[in-house]
Amino acid sequence: MVVSTENFGTYNNEEITLITVLNENGNKIQITNFGGIVHTWYCLDVRGETKDVLLGCPNLNGYIERHPYFGAITGRYANRISNGRFTIDDVEYQVSINLPPHHLHGGFSGLDRKIWRLNIKEVRDHVVITLDTISPDMEEGFPGNLSITVKYTYTAQNVLIIEYFAYTDQPTPINLTNHCYFNLSGDQKGNILDHNVWINSSQITSVDQTLIPTGDLMSLQSTILDFQNFKIIGDHIFADDLLLKHAKGYDHNFVLKEHEKNHPIAIAIHEPTGRRLQVYTDQPAVQLYTGNHLGGVNGKNGKYKDYAGLCLETQHFPDSPNHSNFPNTILRPGDQFYSKTMYKIDTLI
Repeated sequence: MVVSTENFGTYNNEEITLITVLNENGNKIQITNFGGIVHTWYCLDVRGETKDVLLGCPNLNGYIERHPYFGAITGRYANRISNGRFTIDDVEYQVSINLPPHHLHGGFSGLDRKIWRLNIKEVRDHVVITLDTISPDMEEGFPGNLSITVKYTYTAQNVLIIEYFAYTDQPTPINLTNHCYFNLSGDQKGNILDHNVWINSSQITSVDQTLIPTGDLMSLQSTILDFQNFKIIGDHIFADDLLLKHAKGYDHNFVLKEHEKNHPIAIAIHEPTGRRLQVYTDQPAVQLYTGNHLGGVNGKNGKYKDYAGLCLETQHFPDSPNHSNFPNTILRPGDQFYSKTMYKIDTLI
């Protein structure tokens, strides 16, 4: 493993660092302490060619400007909170409304815009990049001083392990994820409509027209959202079906079946290059988002098109603080929040 660091630019008069890790097989990943963003991930294909499989901005200035959370750590609460309101212990809170009329991904200045403290530890067959930050009481309207640590471990086997730790001094909702946009073709000007996807889920959280959960779970049996068998993204994404039309594609929270921790919960394959992404997690759900609103967004090689990348965001359910039947997302003093997700990219033989 070869590790190097460089100055990625400055933000709020602080120097931002870009860490590059090259493994022995020629795969390479780059991570910055601005927003904990995974900036690039160069992966081999079946022909031995290496290309960047992540969407993103060309430089730090692009990330400082508003972007669709490319590669970033999102929270305090990833995904949506209805009308930005929730109640804890009979106290109602109003958080920021950055996706009117709702709250999304931590608000205007969530974890994706923080400068994280950085530590790098090199081991023989992996590198651990540890990021730390504090979200102060009432930041974006959330109660409690929240201490957050995220550990990125990148291995010689081209696996990215993401571990999240958090503590609070007041009860507060928490839902942390990473927002990498994958395009396994490595073509920054292409799309993911030819990607073949499988998800270990037979239910989604039902949503209204603004993608807020109703509180009900909907069976995927015989629906257009059923990925229990591999399905090409482009086969149905433009179908005349309300399940897709409200979101302009796939943007749904898939409730995961019980599974062994060493078994993937989702797989994406790009057959022309042979690249395969496997996702492992201890979280109860995963959000499949197919980049439905990327058209015109400035990217690494010009403007992206809609459906240029897909996200598999491991998470708790959206709007959980407002649904007592959903898995609990309230972190309380004295408890530790912990979650773990792994992204593994390899090639089919």
